[in-house]
Amino acid sequence: MQFNFTKQELLIAQSISKVSQQLNYPSYFVGGIVRDRLLGRPSKDVDVVCVGDGIRLAEAVGKDLDIQQAVVVFKRFGTAMIKFEDIELEFVGARKESYSIDSRKPDVSAGTLEDDQNRRDFTINAMAASLNADNFGKIIDPFNGIGDLESKTIKTPLDPDKTFSDDPLRMMRGIRFATQLGFNIDEITKEGIKRNSERLKIISAERITQELNKIILSDKPSIGFNLLSETNLLNIFFPEFEALRGVEVRNNQRHKDNYYHTLKVLDNLCEDSDDLWLRWAAILHDIAKPATKRFSKDHGWTFHGHEVVGARMVPKIFKRFKLPLDHKMKFVEKMVRLHLRPISLTKEDITDSAMRRLLFDAGEDLDELMLLCKADITSKNAQKVATIKANYKIVKQKLLEVEEKDQIRYWQPPISGDLIMETFKIKPSRTVGIIKDAIREAILDGDIPNDYDAAYAFMLEKAASLGLEITSN
Repeated sequence: MQFNFTKQELLIAQSISKVSQQLNYPSYFVGGIVRDRLLGRPSKDVDVVCVGDGIRLAEAVGKDLDIQQAVVVFKRFGTAMIKFEDIELEFVGARKESYSIDSRKPDVSAGTLEDDQNRRDFTINAMAASLNADNFGKIIDPFNGIGDLESKTIKTPLDPDKTFSDDPLRMMRGIRFATQLGFNIDEITKEGIKRNSERLKIISAERITQELNKIILSDKPSIGFNLLSETNLLNIFFPEFEALRGVEVRNNQRHKDNYYHTLKVLDNLCEDSDDLWLRWAAILHDIAKPATKRFSKDHGWTFHGHEVVGARMVPKIFKRFKLPLDHKMKFVEKMVRLHLRPISLTKEDITDSAMRRLLFDAGEDLDELMLLCKADITSKNAQKVATIKANYKIVKQKLLEVEEKDQIRYWQPPISGDLIMETFKIKPSRTVGIIKDAIREAILDGDIPNDYDAAYAFMLEKAASLGLEITSN
């Protein structure tokens, strides 16, 4: 079979072919670019393997293509990178690898194309396309990667125990590929992951999280989570999520399986949003249910306060996963803490005051909160789902009406702490906070309108009740 070059790739390939012949370095496109071209998927990353010095080849190709940017060299890894238009090319010499039991960092030595293909993670990534004059464009496929693409199968080229023991991150990568491509994992390969799951503990949190985020960003992340759970990997790096699994029954009363519920919420959300952090909020929205689960004869199973406890768990989980501890984490905390609020409003008379408070608390993230709330409607009872969705629409419409009238969503207090201190000639103190809070509550309760004059007059009244008077200069 021949590799189907795009016009841009053909120009690059012809340059590499010419330079390789001059240097006597047999060269090949390898890995993802070959896989993606056969799948008809776009790819702007091209890996080039040569039987020779990859850095020297990159420098020569850069000159031949008249690339003005300097070649980026990674001497430690023996690789070099150049960018041609919008394509990134990474060059490396063919190599063979050997591993020690306690590390995923191999001892590397020069090798042949066959050695290089043997060290690849999966058959679909072990194919090469020749850039040499005698068989230009021919796909070299020693492990039937083409057949595995056709059957949609993830399979290791060699014994899976060796493949995964050598580099345990490959287990995460295999599940990530299965999730992204909609492939199945070969049973022998899957059993290999199960046997070697404990080896994942030598992998850094950063590398695990990179693969996990790619799973989360796929069209249907539940595929990946179920494979991670089935192969025992999930419990190693995310035991809190695995703890959601299971149903307990008492007095013929049962609660839903929060593991499957959470995955359904995540998949639902993915239909409406590709925001990684909102997807993380879906993953963590019920994460504290195991810790807050209680049973009483009067009320059955309850998870009171799980949204508050869950929000407190977010920083710890983000820190362990080496996720950003900034506004992204704060956003996820907020979503977890507020995820019950919109639907809970439908269980009572919907007052403008309650709507104002939700608008104020959600602020600029209201739309995302409502998407999460919508995704959280997962009951198998069709009538219940219909009722909740109808109530959801009512709340959404009421929020729009209250926001249009009161402008609370992006609300800033009309009276600042500085103004309070200046008016009454007082220093920063608890009294300033009391007055500010009273003004905020009066506006949110609808006791006074959201404007400066009304808030100023209320400030004077509240201050007077605290024994303060305006002090003239």
